[in-house]
Amino acid sequence: MGDEATMREQLVGYVLDALDADERRDVEAALADPLEGAGLRRDLEMVRSAVAPLAFDRDPPAVPAGLAGRTLAFVAAQATAEGRPVIRPLSPSSETGRPRSRVWIDRALMAATALAACILVLPLVRQAVDDSRARRTERNLQLLSTALQGYAESHGFYPTPPGEGPLSRAGLYAPTLVADERILATDGTLLVPGSALATRGRFRVPTLAELEAAAGTPRFDELVREMGGDYGYTLGHRDAAGVLQPNRNRRRFDHPLLADDPDHTDEKTDNHPDGIHHVLYEDGHVARLRADGLHRGDHLYRNHEGKVAAGVDQDDAVIGDSEDRP
Repeated sequence: MGDEATMREQLVGYVLDALDADERRDVEAALADPLEGAGLRRDLEMVRSAVAPLAFDRDPPAVPAGLAGRTLAFVAAQATAEGRPVIRPLSPSSETGRPRSRVWIDRALMAATALAACILVLPLVRQAVDDSRARRTERNLQLLSTALQGYAESHGFYPTPPGEGPLSRAGLYAPTLVADERILATDGTLLVPGSALATRGRFRVPTLAELEAAAGTPRFDELVREMGGDYGYTLGHRDAAGVLQPNRNRRRFDHPLLADDPDHTDEKTDNHPDGIHHVLYEDGHVARLRADGLHRGDHLYRNHEGKVAAGVDQDDAVIGDSEDRP
Protein backbone atom coordinates (compact mmCIF):
# COMPACT_ATOMS: atom_id res chain seq x y z
CA MET A 1 0.00 0.00 0.00
CA GLY A 2 1.35 3.46 -0.86
CA ASP A 3 1.72 6.36 1.56
CA GLU A 4 -1.14 8.75 2.33
CA ALA A 5 0.03 11.44 -0.12
CA THR A 6 0.20 8.86 -2.91
CA MET A 7 -3.29 7.64 -2.09
CA ARG A 8 -4.66 11.18 -2.26
CA GLU A 9 -3.14 11.56 -5.74
CA GLN A 10 -5.00 8.41 -6.80
CA LEU A 11 -8.44 9.54 -5.62
CA VAL A 12 -9.31 11.42 -8.85
CA GLY A 13 -8.39 8.39 -10.95
CA TYR A 14 -10.39 6.19 -8.57
CA VAL A 15 -13.52 8.32 -8.93
CA LEU A 16 -13.14 8.49 -12.73
CA ASP A 17 -12.42 4.75 -12.94
CA ALA A 18 -9.04 5.49 -14.53
CA LEU A 19 -6.89 3.17 -12.36
CA ASP A 20 -5.68 -0.31 -13.12
CA ALA A 21 -6.70 -3.24 -10.92
CA ASP A 22 -3.66 -3.04 -8.61
CA GLU A 23 -4.06 0.72 -8.09
CA ARG A 24 -7.77 0.33 -7.33
CA ARG A 25 -7.05 -2.37 -4.75
CA ASP A 26 -4.43 -0.14 -3.08
CA VAL A 27 -6.86 2.78 -2.87
CA GLU A 28 -9.66 0.63 -1.48
CA ALA A 29 -7.32 -0.89 1.09
CA ALA A 30 -6.19 2.60 2.15
CA LEU A 31 -9.79 3.80 2.44
CA ALA A 32 -10.55 0.85 4.72
CA ASP A 33 -7.53 1.48 6.94
CA PRO A 34 -8.74 2.12 10.53
CA LEU A 35 -6.15 4.85 11.16
CA GLU A 36 -5.67 6.78 7.93
CA GLY A 37 -8.86 5.77 6.14
CA ALA A 38 -11.10 8.41 7.71
CA GLY A 39 -9.14 11.32 6.26
CA LEU A 40 -8.93 9.69 2.83
CA ARG A 41 -12.67 8.99 2.87
CA ARG A 42 -13.35 12.67 3.54
CA ASP A 43 -11.07 13.61 0.65
CA LEU A 44 -12.84 11.04 -1.54
CA GLU A 45 -16.20 12.68 -0.87
CA MET A 46 -14.72 16.08 -1.74
CA VAL A 47 -13.42 14.70 -5.06
CA ARG A 48 -16.78 13.11 -5.82
CA SER A 49 -18.54 16.39 -5.11
CA ALA A 50 -16.09 18.26 -7.37
CA VAL A 51 -16.61 15.94 -10.35
CA ALA A 52 -20.34 15.37 -9.79
CA PRO A 53 -21.31 18.07 -12.34
CA LEU A 54 -19.67 15.97 -15.06
CA ALA A 55 -22.44 13.40 -14.62
CA PHE A 56 -24.92 15.81 -16.18
CA ASP A 57 -22.97 15.67 -19.45
CA ARG A 58 -22.92 11.89 -19.80
CA ASP A 59 -26.14 11.89 -21.82
CA PRO A 60 -27.65 14.65 -23.95
CA PRO A 61 -30.40 16.51 -22.06
CA ALA A 62 -33.99 15.95 -23.13
CA VAL A 63 -35.30 18.67 -25.41
CA PRO A 64 -38.51 20.24 -24.02
CA ALA A 65 -41.63 19.08 -25.89
CA GLY A 66 -42.68 21.48 -28.61
CA LEU A 67 -39.51 23.60 -28.38
CA ALA A 68 -38.89 23.51 -32.12
CA GLY A 69 -42.54 24.35 -32.88
CA ARG A 70 -42.55 27.31 -30.53
CA THR A 71 -39.30 28.52 -32.01
CA LEU A 72 -40.65 28.33 -35.57
CA ALA A 73 -43.88 30.05 -34.56
CA PHE A 74 -41.89 32.86 -32.98
CA VAL A 75 -39.76 33.25 -36.11
CA ALA A 76 -42.90 33.28 -38.31
CA ALA A 77 -44.59 35.88 -36.13
CA GLN A 78 -41.54 38.13 -36.30
CA ALA A 79 -41.36 37.73 -40.08
CA THR A 80 -45.06 38.59 -40.48
CA ALA A 81 -44.71 41.66 -38.26
CA GLU A 82 -41.79 42.89 -40.37
CA GLY A 83 -43.55 42.16 -43.70
CA ARG A 84 -41.04 39.45 -44.76
CA PRO A 85 -42.12 36.20 -46.48
CA VAL A 86 -42.73 33.24 -44.18
CA ILE A 87 -41.22 29.84 -44.96
CA ARG A 88 -43.95 27.30 -44.29
CA PRO A 89 -43.02 23.98 -42.63
CA LEU A 90 -43.05 20.79 -44.69
CA SER A 91 -45.87 18.25 -44.54
CA PRO A 92 -46.34 16.38 -41.26
CA SER A 93 -44.26 13.31 -40.52
CA SER A 94 -46.19 10.08 -40.79
CA GLU A 95 -44.48 8.80 -37.63
CA THR A 96 -44.92 11.69 -35.21
CA GLY A 97 -47.56 13.98 -36.66
CA ARG A 98 -45.07 16.86 -36.35
CA PRO A 99 -43.64 18.70 -39.36
CA ARG A 100 -40.58 16.89 -40.69
CA SER A 101 -38.55 20.08 -40.46
CA ARG A 102 -39.35 20.32 -36.76
CA VAL A 103 -38.41 16.69 -36.13
CA TRP A 104 -35.10 17.29 -37.89
CA ILE A 105 -34.43 20.45 -35.86
CA ASP A 106 -35.18 18.62 -32.58
CA ARG A 107 -32.72 15.91 -33.50
CA ALA A 108 -30.12 18.42 -34.61
CA LEU A 109 -30.45 20.25 -31.28
CA MET A 110 -29.98 17.00 -29.37
CA ALA A 111 -26.95 16.05 -31.47
CA ALA A 112 -25.38 19.49 -31.02
CA THR A 113 -25.91 19.31 -27.25
CA ALA A 114 -24.31 15.86 -27.06
CA LEU A 115 -21.36 17.04 -29.19
CA ALA A 116 -20.84 20.06 -26.95
CA ALA A 117 -20.84 17.85 -23.87
CA CYS A 118 -18.22 15.57 -25.42
CA ILE A 119 -16.03 18.52 -26.42
CA LEU A 120 -16.13 19.93 -22.89
CA VAL A 121 -15.92 16.76 -20.81
CA LEU A 122 -13.74 14.29 -22.70
CA PRO A 123 -10.55 16.40 -22.57
CA LEU A 124 -10.93 16.66 -18.80
CA VAL A 125 -11.31 12.91 -18.43
CA ARG A 126 -8.41 12.24 -20.83
CA GLN A 127 -6.19 14.64 -18.90
CA ALA A 128 -7.03 12.89 -15.63
CA VAL A 129 -6.17 9.51 -17.17
CA ASP A 130 -2.88 10.80 -18.63
CA ASP A 131 -1.91 12.39 -15.30
CA SER A 132 -2.67 9.17 -13.45
CA ARG A 133 -0.57 7.19 -15.94
CA ALA A 134 2.33 9.63 -15.64
CA ARG A 135 2.26 9.54 -11.82
CA ARG A 136 2.22 5.75 -11.80
CA THR A 137 5.18 5.67 -14.20
CA GLU A 138 7.17 7.99 -11.93
CA ARG A 139 6.34 5.90 -8.87
CA ASN A 140 7.41 2.73 -10.69
CA LEU A 141 10.72 4.35 -11.64
CA GLN A 142 11.27 5.44 -8.04
CA LEU A 143 10.65 1.88 -6.87
CA LEU A 144 13.08 0.60 -9.49
CA SER A 145 15.59 3.25 -8.44
CA THR A 146 15.48 1.90 -4.88
CA ALA A 147 15.97 -1.65 -6.16
CA LEU A 148 18.86 -0.65 -8.42
CA GLN A 149 20.58 1.42 -5.73
CA GLY A 150 20.28 -1.47 -3.28
CA TYR A 151 21.74 -3.87 -5.84
CA ALA A 152 24.64 -1.50 -6.55
CA GLU A 153 25.43 -1.12 -2.87
CA SER A 154 25.52 -4.90 -2.43
CA HIS A 155 27.41 -5.80 -5.60
CA GLY A 156 29.49 -2.71 -6.30
CA PHE A 157 27.75 -1.99 -9.63
CA TYR A 158 24.30 -1.93 -11.20
CA PRO A 159 23.00 -5.02 -13.03
CA THR A 160 25.21 -5.49 -16.08
CA PRO A 161 24.60 -8.06 -18.82
CA PRO A 162 27.47 -10.19 -20.15
CA GLY A 163 29.43 -8.54 -22.92
CA GLU A 164 28.69 -11.31 -25.37
CA GLY A 165 26.33 -14.25 -25.82
CA PRO A 166 22.55 -14.68 -26.00
CA LEU A 167 21.91 -13.11 -22.58
CA SER A 168 23.75 -9.91 -23.53
CA ARG A 169 20.55 -7.85 -23.56
CA ALA A 170 19.51 -4.59 -21.91
CA GLY A 171 16.39 -6.13 -20.36
CA LEU A 172 18.43 -8.63 -18.34
CA TYR A 173 18.37 -6.07 -15.53
CA ALA A 174 14.82 -7.21 -14.65
CA PRO A 175 15.47 -10.97 -14.13
CA THR A 176 18.64 -9.96 -12.29
CA LEU A 177 16.69 -7.79 -9.83
CA VAL A 178 14.11 -10.56 -9.38
CA ALA A 179 16.84 -13.11 -8.70
CA ASP A 180 18.36 -10.75 -6.12
CA GLU A 181 14.87 -10.36 -4.54
CA ARG A 182 14.82 -6.61 -5.25
CA ILE A 183 11.52 -6.69 -7.17
CA LEU A 184 8.71 -9.21 -7.68
CA ALA A 185 8.20 -10.89 -11.03
CA THR A 186 4.44 -10.20 -11.20
CA ASP A 187 3.76 -6.99 -9.27
CA GLY A 188 3.48 -4.77 -12.37
CA THR A 189 6.35 -2.46 -11.41
CA LEU A 190 7.79 -2.76 -14.93
CA LEU A 191 4.53 -1.79 -16.65
CA VAL A 192 3.08 1.56 -17.72
CA PRO A 193 -0.71 1.75 -17.16
CA GLY A 194 -2.53 1.45 -20.47
CA SER A 195 0.43 0.02 -22.39
CA ALA A 196 0.07 -3.03 -24.63
CA LEU A 197 1.79 -5.25 -22.06
CA ALA A 198 -0.33 -3.91 -19.21
CA THR A 199 -3.56 -4.27 -21.18
CA ARG A 200 -2.80 -7.82 -22.21
CA GLY A 201 -2.28 -8.86 -18.59
CA ARG A 202 -0.40 -11.82 -17.09
CA PHE A 203 3.01 -10.14 -17.47
CA ARG A 204 5.78 -11.90 -15.57
CA VAL A 205 9.53 -11.36 -15.52
CA PRO A 206 11.22 -14.64 -16.52
CA THR A 207 13.85 -16.21 -14.30
CA LEU A 208 17.47 -16.45 -15.35
CA ALA A 209 17.09 -20.23 -15.44
CA GLU A 210 14.14 -19.93 -17.85
CA LEU A 211 16.16 -17.71 -20.15
CA GLU A 212 19.13 -20.05 -20.17
CA ALA A 213 16.91 -23.08 -20.83
CA ALA A 214 15.08 -21.31 -23.71
CA ALA A 215 18.22 -20.06 -25.48
CA GLY A 216 18.15 -20.84 -29.20
CA THR A 217 14.37 -21.29 -29.37
CA PRO A 218 11.55 -18.97 -30.54
CA ARG A 219 10.43 -18.83 -26.91
CA PHE A 220 13.74 -17.20 -26.00
CA ASP A 221 13.16 -14.39 -28.50
CA GLU A 222 9.76 -13.69 -26.94
CA LEU A 223 11.17 -13.70 -23.41
CA VAL A 224 14.02 -11.27 -24.12
CA ARG A 225 11.69 -8.97 -26.08
CA GLU A 226 9.40 -8.49 -23.07
CA MET A 227 11.48 -9.21 -19.95
CA GLY A 228 12.33 -5.52 -19.38
CA GLY A 229 8.66 -4.52 -19.39
CA ASP A 230 7.86 -1.02 -20.62
CA TYR A 231 11.21 0.44 -19.55
CA GLY A 232 14.55 0.59 -21.30
CA TYR A 233 17.81 0.13 -19.40
CA THR A 234 21.32 1.48 -19.82
CA LEU A 235 23.50 -0.38 -22.31
CA GLY A 236 26.59 0.77 -20.40
CA HIS A 237 29.82 1.45 -22.28
CA ARG A 238 32.79 -0.41 -23.74
CA ASP A 239 36.42 0.51 -23.16
CA ALA A 240 38.99 1.15 -25.89
CA ALA A 241 39.53 -2.60 -26.25
CA GLY A 242 35.80 -3.18 -26.81
CA VAL A 243 35.19 -4.80 -23.43
CA LEU A 244 31.81 -4.05 -21.81
CA GLN A 245 32.37 -2.39 -18.46
CA PRO A 246 30.28 -2.85 -15.28
CA ASN A 247 27.55 -0.24 -14.82
CA ARG A 248 28.96 1.60 -11.83
CA ASN A 249 27.04 4.13 -9.75
CA ARG A 250 28.82 7.45 -10.12
CA ARG A 251 25.68 9.29 -8.89
CA ARG A 252 25.62 11.53 -11.95
CA PHE A 253 22.57 13.81 -12.18
CA ASP A 254 22.64 13.86 -16.00
CA HIS A 255 23.40 10.20 -16.75
CA PRO A 256 20.24 8.15 -17.62
CA LEU A 257 19.90 4.73 -16.04
CA LEU A 258 16.32 3.74 -16.90
CA ALA A 259 13.57 5.33 -19.04
CA ASP A 260 10.43 4.71 -21.06
CA ASP A 261 11.54 2.23 -23.70
CA PRO A 262 12.03 3.39 -27.30
CA ASP A 263 9.66 2.51 -30.13
CA HIS A 264 10.82 0.94 -33.42
CA THR A 265 12.41 4.23 -34.55
CA ASP A 266 14.71 4.46 -31.51
CA GLU A 267 13.84 8.16 -31.40
CA LYS A 268 10.95 8.30 -28.91
CA THR A 269 8.63 6.15 -26.81
CA ASP A 270 4.99 5.31 -27.47
CA ASN A 271 4.21 4.63 -23.79
CA HIS A 272 2.43 7.95 -23.29
CA PRO A 273 -0.05 9.53 -25.75
CA ASP A 274 0.87 13.03 -24.59
CA GLY A 275 4.48 12.62 -25.73
CA ILE A 276 6.04 12.71 -22.27
CA HIS A 277 9.18 10.66 -21.59
CA HIS A 278 10.21 9.66 -18.05
CA VAL A 279 13.90 9.24 -17.31
CA LEU A 280 15.56 7.90 -14.14
CA TYR A 281 19.09 9.22 -13.58
CA GLU A 282 22.00 7.73 -11.64
CA ASP A 283 21.52 10.11 -8.72
CA GLY A 284 17.98 8.76 -8.23
CA HIS A 285 15.83 11.62 -9.55
CA VAL A 286 13.16 11.16 -12.23
CA ALA A 287 12.57 13.80 -14.91
CA ARG A 288 9.72 14.33 -17.36
CA LEU A 289 10.95 15.27 -20.83
CA ARG A 290 9.03 16.14 -23.96
CA ALA A 291 10.06 14.81 -27.34
CA ASP A 292 11.57 18.12 -28.45
CA GLY A 293 13.98 18.12 -25.49
CA LEU A 294 14.66 14.41 -25.31
CA HIS A 295 18.00 14.24 -27.13
CA ARG A 296 19.31 17.67 -26.21
CA GLY A 297 23.05 17.31 -25.60
CA ASP A 298 23.11 13.52 -25.88
CA HIS A 299 20.80 11.14 -27.74
CA LEU A 300 18.88 9.05 -25.22
CA TYR A 301 18.59 5.91 -27.37
CA ARG A 302 21.77 6.04 -29.48
CA ASN A 303 25.48 6.31 -28.68
CA HIS A 304 27.83 9.01 -29.92
CA GLU A 305 28.31 7.05 -33.15
CA GLY A 306 24.55 7.05 -33.79
CA LYS A 307 24.21 3.33 -33.02
CA VAL A 308 21.88 1.44 -30.68
CA ALA A 309 24.77 -0.05 -28.76
CA ALA A 310 26.86 0.50 -25.66
CA GLY A 311 28.42 3.93 -25.24
CA VAL A 312 31.86 4.62 -26.64
CA ASP A 313 33.05 5.97 -23.27
CA GLN A 314 31.77 6.23 -19.70
CA ASP A 315 29.99 9.54 -20.38
CA ASP A 316 28.09 8.18 -23.41
CA ALA A 317 24.70 7.15 -21.98
CA VAL A 318 22.42 4.91 -24.07
CA ILE A 319 19.03 3.49 -23.06
CA GLY A 320 18.26 0.25 -24.86
CA ASP A 321 15.01 -1.66 -25.34
CA SER A 322 14.73 -5.02 -23.61
CA GLU A 323 16.12 -7.05 -26.53
CA ASP A 324 18.86 -4.59 -27.52
CA ARG A 325 22.46 -5.77 -27.27
CA PRO A 326 25.19 -3.62 -25.63
